Amino acid sequence: MKVGIVGLPNAGKSTLFNALTSGGAQIGNYPFTTIEPNVAVAQVPDERLEAVARTVKSSELVPATIDFHDIAGLVKGASEGEGLGNQFLASIRETDAICHVVRCHQDAGVVHPDGRVDPIADIETIETELILADYEQTERRIPRVGKQAKAGDKAALAEQAWLEEVKEALAAGRPARSVPVPDAAPDAVRNLGAITSKPILYVANVDEETAEVPEGVAAHAKSVDAGAVAVSARIEGELAELDPAEAAEMRESYGVEGSGLARLVRAAYDLLELITFFTAGEGKEAVARPLHRGATALEAAGTIHTEIMEAFIKAEAIGWAELVEYGGYVAAREKGALRVEGRDYVVQDGDVITIRV
Repeated sequence: MKVGIVGLPNAGKSTLFNALTSGGAQIGNYPFTTIEPNVAVAQVPDERLEAVARTVKSSELVPATIDFHDIAGLVKGASEGEGLGNQFLASIRETDAICHVVRCHQDAGVVHPDGRVDPIADIETIETELILADYEQTERRIPRVGKQAKAGDKAALAEQAWLEEVKEALAAGRPARSVPVPDAAPDAVRNLGAITSKPILYVANVDEETAEVPEGVAAHAKSVDAGAVAVSARIEGELAELDPAEAAEMRESYGVEGSGLARLVRAAYDLLELITFFTAGEGKEAVARPLHRGATALEAAGTIHTEIMEAFIKAEAIGWAELVEYGGYVAAREKGALRVEGRDYVVQDGDVITIRV
């Protein structure tokens, strides 16, 4: 899963990315059309994995991960190519969600490109560019779909009507995700590739004394059905370079509860509407596996391997807490807690699943 980190120059985006990287994440290049943003592969914190592994005596822990793509700072006029805006906007289109870093701290040593600190104005600058880019994309898409619609294609007719609604929404300053996708054209969003159709998480880059998302940013996030989390990028960058004991001591001195990076990663995971199921066995890896909410056991099998999906017979499932309570598979099976489920079973968050093939 790819999350694009965006923001104005000097918003703290790169500092946050470097904190993710220093905090045990891997870093590498990921090719896009004409630029190669860095990618931080961050582990999703989940205490349940360790409990499951300990219970069934697994040999190794493999946590779920999210890819954070560091996309260069957007500027006013990006939709018209300012600051290599076209390339950066293309990079954002390749992601599954947007992590919008907003400067909320008052550090005078960090220059703001507009010479003032105004989080809501900054949000509007970025979102205006994204909406303008999507408006142009929609205008280009409508004639192409119109040709198919003239031939009487039902999906094309539904997509054409949807595109016209999206165009109206964008013209009014509303994101594409505010327009419901018609059942008759389920691929309309993918075909358009609108940036504003993606879920968004606002990351308020706050002072070290601040633990909450500023009221204005929180209210804006709520108004556009987005998530919001407060993180001090500077502090997290410093903490990421320390060992866990030193980091905990430093957090206490700052009065910071828990890892801001952990909150960010967890919020991004939830933003993508992902749940976690586990596979684990004695002497084998205990793996936390991301899965879209509402997915079936058959789809879960496909995330492990396509051959397992094709050879699926049944799934043995149990909630992680139950497995830990009973002390393992043997006792859980004896107590009748280990359920046998078919391919249409809707996987629940925290299920420990064994696929039989």
